[in-house]
Amino acid sequence: MASVTLKGNLVHIKGDVPTKGKAADFTFVKDDLSEGKLSDYSNKVKVLIAVPSLDTNVCATETRKFNEKLAQKKEVQGLIISKDLPFAMKRFCASEGIENVTNASDFRYGEFCTQYNTEITDGPMKGLSARAVFVVDQDNNITYTELVPEIGQEPDYDKAMEAVDALV
Repeated sequence: MASVTLKGNLVHIKGDVPTKGKAADFTFVKDDLSEGKLSDYSNKVKVLIAVPSLDTNVCATETRKFNEKLAQKKEVQGLIISKDLPFAMKRFCASEGIENVTNASDFRYGEFCTQYNTEITDGPMKGLSARAVFVVDQDNNITYTELVPEIGQEPDYDKAMEAVDALV
């Protein structure tokens, strides 16, 4: 079982996150409560941005930064993934002018947390996703993974965008 920290305290996640070469897909809930799948974005590079909740400062900042970084990359689809309700995700993105990432709520099935092993299994954030970034190629294979070691830290944007740029 893998682990990360929250304010320096050890918390466990469900398992080891998938690494380069693993096939990627999952079902999520869109803003309008319909379902989407990662495979709906075939032929695009995907950036999967897993966060505990958009109601936290670090998650909000991360979403804003990826929104900016993906603004000029029309061949790339960013997905912000949390167990937040689609209504809350939609409200946040609308109020912040987030237009370059798609909300992908994991509240209904938890497929993302289960398949990508990001679910926190103990501590105060139990049941939510750890902070992680995955870059997925046009054929839905993972090419880059970052499990952020401290939940309160932002990911390495430069490395994630290097992985994106290598695919476009």
